[in-house]
This record gives sequence, C-alpha cells and structure tokens, in this order.
Amino acid sequence: MATLAKDTPRDYQLGDMEEYPVIASDIIYEGAAVGENGSGYARPLAAGDKFLGFATRNADNSGGSAGDIRVIVRKKGNVRLAISALAITANDRPAVYASDDNTFTLTSESNSLIGKVSRWVSTGVAIVEFDAMEA
Repeated sequence: MATLAKDTPRDYQLGDMEEYPVIASDIIYEGAAVGENGSGYARPLAAGDKFLGFATRNADNSGGSAGDIRVIVRKKGNVRLAISALAITANDRPAVYASDDNTFTLTSESNSLIGKVSRWVSTGVAIVEFDAMEA
C-alpha cells in the first residue's frame, strides 16, 4: 500500500464499547455480565463462557432468532460489584470470576474470569477492573 495522498476519513469505534449478536429466545438485561456461547452469539454469561463485557442496555431477543438483535457491551473499565466472600484483604488485587450474569466470586472453578479487584469498598463489595480482551 502507498502512503496517503489525501484525507481519508475512517470509521472509528468507541474504544471501550462493542456490539455482539444475541442468541435466540433470550434477554440480556442492562448491567448483566455477557458471555459468548461458543457459537459466536452473546448471552447472559454462564459459568465457563468467554467474558465479553457488561451490557449497557437491555437486549430483548426473547421472540427472535439468533442474531436478530445485538447487545452493546462495555468491554473495559471499572465497575462496582458485590462479590461473595470478599474481605479487605482483596486490596492485593485477586482475580474476580462470574458464575452467571450477576454472581461474582473469587472462586475460579469452572467460572469465567472477568477482571481483578481494583479497590475494596466494604465487606462483599469492590471496584473491579475488567477488560474483556484480557479475560
């Protein structure tokens, strides 16, 4: 390829947002952890899914076929989460996992890695630094 000889507008995307096609007959609620089902479709995260991010709004495909709608996710950032068994010792940045779209834990067994504790807030609550590209 040659170097540019004129202005060339690009189609830039927001760096921390992405959108994915949703599985058939399901709803992804705003704030849900979103996972990939192994066939390329997004769904409410199930233990073991590849973490895609957090839904920024409701994506209701309850009456549709796979891919009829898309979910917009925030794929990188910091989020306040309730995490089972979290104590102040979490300031050592332990990994955080999800067993479903709204259950967060420090236990890895068969769960999905979503990020690391950035800051302990109170018993059972922390700010979690997440990055779907690294999870």
